[in-house]
Amino acid sequence: MKKVSDFFGCKVFDDRVMKANLSAEVYQSLRKTIDEGAKLDIGVANAVAAAMKDWAVDHGATHYTHWFQPLTGVTAEKHDSFISPSPDGGVIMEFSGKELIKGEPDASSFPSGGLRATFEARGYTAWDPTSYAFIKGNTLCIPTAFCSYGGEALDKKTPLLRSMEALNKQAIRILHLFGNDDVKCVRTSVGPEQEYFLITKEMYEQRRDLRFTGRTLFGAKPPKGQEMDDHYFGVIKPRVAAYMEELNEELWKLGILAKTEHNEVAPAQHELAPVYTTTNIATDHNQLTMEIMQKVAAKHGLVCLLHEKPFAGVNGSGKHNNWSLTADGGVNLLSPGETPYENAQFLLFLCAVIKAVDDYQDLLRLSVATAGNDHRLGANEAPPAVISIFLGEELNAVLEAIETGTPYAGTEKTQMKLGVDVLPKFNRDTTDRNRTSPFAFTGNKFEFRMLGSSNSIACANIMLNSAVAESLKIYADRLEKAENFEDVLHEMIRRTIKDHKHVIFNGNGYDDTWIQEAVEKRGLLNYRTTPDCMPHLLDEKNVRMLTSHKVFSEAELKSRCEIMLENYCKTVLIEANTMIDMAKTEIAPAVSAYVLELANTAAAKKAVDDSISCGYETKLVKNLAGLEEQIAIRTEELEKAVMKLQDAEDVEAESYMIRDVVLEKMSDLRAACDEAETMTAKKYWPFPTYGDLLFGVK
Repeated sequence: MKKVSDFFGCKVFDDRVMKANLSAEVYQSLRKTIDEGAKLDIGVANAVAAAMKDWAVDHGATHYTHWFQPLTGVTAEKHDSFISPSPDGGVIMEFSGKELIKGEPDASSFPSGGLRATFEARGYTAWDPTSYAFIKGNTLCIPTAFCSYGGEALDKKTPLLRSMEALNKQAIRILHLFGNDDVKCVRTSVGPEQEYFLITKEMYEQRRDLRFTGRTLFGAKPPKGQEMDDHYFGVIKPRVAAYMEELNEELWKLGILAKTEHNEVAPAQHELAPVYTTTNIATDHNQLTMEIMQKVAAKHGLVCLLHEKPFAGVNGSGKHNNWSLTADGGVNLLSPGETPYENAQFLLFLCAVIKAVDDYQDLLRLSVATAGNDHRLGANEAPPAVISIFLGEELNAVLEAIETGTPYAGTEKTQMKLGVDVLPKFNRDTTDRNRTSPFAFTGNKFEFRMLGSSNSIACANIMLNSAVAESLKIYADRLEKAENFEDVLHEMIRRTIKDHKHVIFNGNGYDDTWIQEAVEKRGLLNYRTTPDCMPHLLDEKNVRMLTSHKVFSEAELKSRCEIMLENYCKTVLIEANTMIDMAKTEIAPAVSAYVLELANTAAAKKAVDDSISCGYETKLVKNLAGLEEQIAIRTEELEKAVMKLQDAEDVEAESYMIRDVVLEKMSDLRAACDEAETMTAKKYWPFPTYGDLLFGVK
């Protein structure tokens, strides 16, 4: 039996491989680039490229690709072989530092939101040396950033790296003010928990809605769903266990720290959680994880659904983004300390996050906005669209004591004058977790629970990093000018708590009364849909903040707003057209055929004996005939609503028409079809039902 330690990371050009294959001088130079952002010398790049190529060829690779994350939400790659012709008619395997550092894929067919015209095809990929290269199949994959000929970011990784650098810069300023002069780098770490559904490939192929949209557009509630809570953490079925075993092995080979696996709340739903790692690497790993989950599922005759709400009426799938701040040396800046100064530092970073979340609620909300996630947020298993922070009773009491200047009545009464009097030692896990909170403090990290299961985690972390960097900048600007550091620090923390405590909520986020309180009494934002929140990306305060930290240019922000709204519109339009197609060519004919059988059955009974009432058939024919009519009417109404979208002046107007009209018409059509499903004989229904799909994997 092979041990995991023997093959973990065997497909990754990681630190172990670099040490073994590079000279000490080249290795140290490369580490300086990775750790400190030092400029990469071309000589070093050539040496790294040669070693990388030799290692990859030894592991069966014939090609290489610059692996990048365009604004499609998935990854992209163009494969080139290592071969070059030799004078004797053969080939040699070559790979240069120039090829490692820069590639040139066609940029014209990727979303650009107006940054590039179709004829402006040139785009560049640039190596991200902080994320290790890896082998997938027979191809060496080199993680890269992707930009246009003019330098505009056309991907998710470039702004993510910029946001990490912005936060690093401001966090170091704060740490130096606290006397931590040896700190050279602060990194954000993320552990994204990934939820997903598994269904059989045979049933998947029979449903056009799943194949075209990733979710079921029709489906009546089955007799049993998740009511018994018997699936959550239940015994894993043999077929699923075999899938998970192979998935783990493939992820481990790629150095992905797959850690936890279990059944989730809904039937056929599961979760995979990794160990934390640096944010850009975690982003790369999560994109790989989603790809490999689907590939491994196919080998087991399964389909992995990553849509946020593949089934109505049962748990949706999210991706919990566990986020923390760590200084070089491994010090977690969101962990309470042992001394007054350490606790004062912890409280300042904590307040920076609270301020950031409150000031930029809109950016955090829109960072997770998709057509799919709109169906999930606010449902009974997901956080509401209103953003709030859970801190727990003890930490909340500490902040209240600081704000009011009263002794903290914890394990010992302590006067809260930071850096002067003794602060209590905070312990982890002294209060319950809050699964209903969109943004919960869980001991030494924050869990941002609003991400959808198919989302790239890049967007949420870009906004979170940038917003916290802005808070820290404001703090650093004030503290660097302070005549009395401790007094200014104490007042700044107290002021932050007072000004932003309305975003702190430790109660039940699923309760409807909370939404009312949040909006009407606390003034928090409630952007329920993508069209509601996405235009706020271009609000003056958001543009100013994101451009000042050089995370985005104004043109890049405009492009992203355009792209995300376009994606929303296209997604719903595909769903609407799929519904129309299925209603016309599958559901209506099935209902009609069953009505005909019922009518023939009633007629046959009457022919035998005219006194037979045929009440069952008569009533069912009447009900189904009425639903047939409703299906036809509602299909036509949806068609007209879709056609009307052509009149929209721009993508923003189109998104509002979809939100206000098309989605309502889709819901009406679904209601009629789902009711018809409950009355139609199973042999006539044209595709697998919810009961078949959710309980089909044995």
